[in-house]
Amino acid sequence: MEKTFDSLICANLEKPVDAVLFSISRDLSALRPELAVAETTDYYFNLGEFENLGGCSVARRDGVHSQMLVDYFHAEDRLTKVAENAWQIVEWETHPLEVLTVGLRGKYGVEHHHFVIGKSGEIAEEFILACCRSNAKIRGEVLVFNGCWQKDKQLFENIKHSTLENLILEPGLKEQIAGDFDTFFKSREVYAKYRIPWKRGVLLLGPPGNGKTHLIKALVNRLGVPCLYVRSMKDMHQTDEAEMAQVFRMARDTAPCMLIFEDLDSQITNENRSFFLNELDGFAANEGIMTVASTNHPERLDPAILERPSRFDRKYTFNLPGLNERRRYLAMQTGGLETELQLPTAQIDALAEATGGFSFAYLKELVLSSLMSWMSLGGSRGMSELMMEQVGTMRAQMKTPEPLVAATDDD
Repeated sequence: MEKTFDSLICANLEKPVDAVLFSISRDLSALRPELAVAETTDYYFNLGEFENLGGCSVARRDGVHSQMLVDYFHAEDRLTKVAENAWQIVEWETHPLEVLTVGLRGKYGVEHHHFVIGKSGEIAEEFILACCRSNAKIRGEVLVFNGCWQKDKQLFENIKHSTLENLILEPGLKEQIAGDFDTFFKSREVYAKYRIPWKRGVLLLGPPGNGKTHLIKALVNRLGVPCLYVRSMKDMHQTDEAEMAQVFRMARDTAPCMLIFEDLDSQITNENRSFFLNELDGFAANEGIMTVASTNHPERLDPAILERPSRFDRKYTFNLPGLNERRRYLAMQTGGLETELQLPTAQIDALAEATGGFSFAYLKELVLSSLMSWMSLGGSRGMSELMMEQVGTMRAQMKTPEPLVAATDDD
């Protein structure tokens, strides 16, 4: 019997790709007519991950060669085994199951097809559902979309360093935004009582380097709700509509959550705008989704996105820091340096006066580049003197040369 199992895999893998899966499905039904087979290609059907979470136990089937790949999981510095072509025995709750995994080369790389064999179709499907539900949960990671969804534990760890306490904005702005987010996630019952759809959209506007991304990270860190981050929707193998459907479907399955589109103007085009608006504010419920988008170029957004409430209900503008904000930021950045590098209040005031028009990102670079110069000179010159010199250098870099030819709409 075991040779029959092995032969089933090898014989079918030699067939044309289009015939392999149908042939295996047919042969399995003939080979084990007393059992039921359920099939899935779902991304979240990962036996190894489900086993690691304590959801089931997995063992290789004796007498059958299973091809397993060993991958390096960088986020946790460990190896993980992935079934490429394998027949495995599974114990789940009180149910014995078998899972045949077949890897076929497709246009997106190797695509895995899983045949779950159980006493009944209901048990096999319940196991698939339990495995996918468990693996889809976000546990100390960020879900990142870049053509497909992937969990990013390292990004989540990096976010932990961003807090509202180390974010400097104009008076009242971060408190107002934080209050908006806090109220939304605490008010599910209030929304339901007054029959208001429990969804919200927030658009963050303003030139780059002035705290939009820091604020988003700080709010993710503060609120503790799942975070879905859309990095790009430019997969050459999929249509924009298919990618957006994936994005919003995952958000609805994960809610309550934050759905983040950074640099929205670069992701929305004339071709996908209508579909995006329908997903954002169409017939679908979007219950519990806080959609957060940022843009450095609001003038590039269509008025249907920028100006209509219920899509993005609130807009917050992040301006270049004023004198007081520059003073506080420089004090914070230099205050954490070694004692000999810290600046007295008078020098911080002078630098704040000299850096009008600098963004927070430029102020941070000012401190960093001055620190590097101080180290390369062996500490022979004062930090304040070096920072004043860097102000002039960086201000010159901020000036964009005039184009040699007139710009066109494509520039």
